[in-house]
Amino acid sequence: MSNSFLFTSESVSEGHPDKVCDRISDEVVDLFLAADPGARVACETLTTTNRIVIAGEVRGPESVVASDGSVNKDKIEELARAAVKDIGYEQDGFHHENASVEIHLHGQSKDIAVGVDAAGNKDEGAGDQGLMFGHARRETDVLMPAPIQYSHEILKSLADYRHANADSGLGPDSKSQVTMAYEDGKPVGVTSVVVSTQHDAELDQDKVREIVRPHVEKVLPDGWFPSEDEFYVNPTGIFVIGGPDGDAGLTGRKIIVDTYGGAAPHGGGAFSGKDPTKVDRSAAYAARYVAKNIVAAGLADKCTIQVAYAIGVSKPLSLLVDTHGTGTVGDDKLVGAVNEAMDLSPRGIREHLSLSRAIYAPSAAYGHFGRHPTEEGHFSWERTDLVEALQSALT
Repeated sequence: MSNSFLFTSESVSEGHPDKVCDRISDEVVDLFLAADPGARVACETLTTTNRIVIAGEVRGPESVVASDGSVNKDKIEELARAAVKDIGYEQDGFHHENASVEIHLHGQSKDIAVGVDAAGNKDEGAGDQGLMFGHARRETDVLMPAPIQYSHEILKSLADYRHANADSGLGPDSKSQVTMAYEDGKPVGVTSVVVSTQHDAELDQDKVREIVRPHVEKVLPDGWFPSEDEFYVNPTGIFVIGGPDGDAGLTGRKIIVDTYGGAAPHGGGAFSGKDPTKVDRSAAYAARYVAKNIVAAGLADKCTIQVAYAIGVSKPLSLLVDTHGTGTVGDDKLVGAVNEAMDLSPRGIREHLSLSRAIYAPSAAYGHFGRHPTEEGHFSWERTDLVEALQSALT
């Protein structure tokens, strides 16, 4: 790629149909992990007009799974409705009280369990094969690519405004898109912004545009607001019918929104609905953690990590560090430093990042990366506490 180019990333809000599904699936994960940190969950959700379907495989505590293997469906239904209410859906076509909820969860395959479980001298293995990527770059204060980070922040600002103002006129479903100009590989400005947001029928396009404007202005750096003819708000002119009533949703369909907005590779696995024995989730978090700490340590301005696993095997099959020519030491030396500083086995990742906790529902919208760690343990993979260990490993 040339050093001067335009790059675009998009985000979708918590009320997007696919994100509603991600939220419900992660609420199920949190329910099981809160009862037993060793629970296993692979939960998928489908939403459409006033219908929620939850399916998948679980292995968990007696407080959630009965002795006959059945799931406590009342708890699952209650949390699904609560999630939909929290997002803000009280519409004729999708309402937290009126939607039907079907639950089709069953026991985890013994063939998978035998590969993952520790036994004798065998450590816990990966829950599936796959390759995972992590990325960080010195473009924002959270070391994320700027286009995806600004796209997330615009929608989060709109959502906060909607939740705080019952008469905002906005609905839960929205999307954003930011196009940035790069020169010499660095962002220098925004060339266009697109925001589509669900709204009340009484609001016309011009009114919605002026509601959206201050949220874009707040997020973008000074002087980076695009020209008026490149500021697109509800380009079709109307967006009243939205959410699962307007478009069916599924868990795991927004993997590029969840990660780096297309600015870095993706292994293909979704995150939401999976407990941390699934390396699709935990190893992608670990890869981001390592990449972010390499950049935070001043060892590179840009870093991509790839790690690969085989089902049932604890040791990673490969580890790649690529600093894209920005590293202060060779990438091969960084591979050695990473291996010394952190155990990238599935067990090692879960223990290092404290992932076997009920921490996942907040990650279901506005990106899994570029967030701020909390005292409760959310977004532990965004910490920069590996800096010293990496630097020591290189001395």
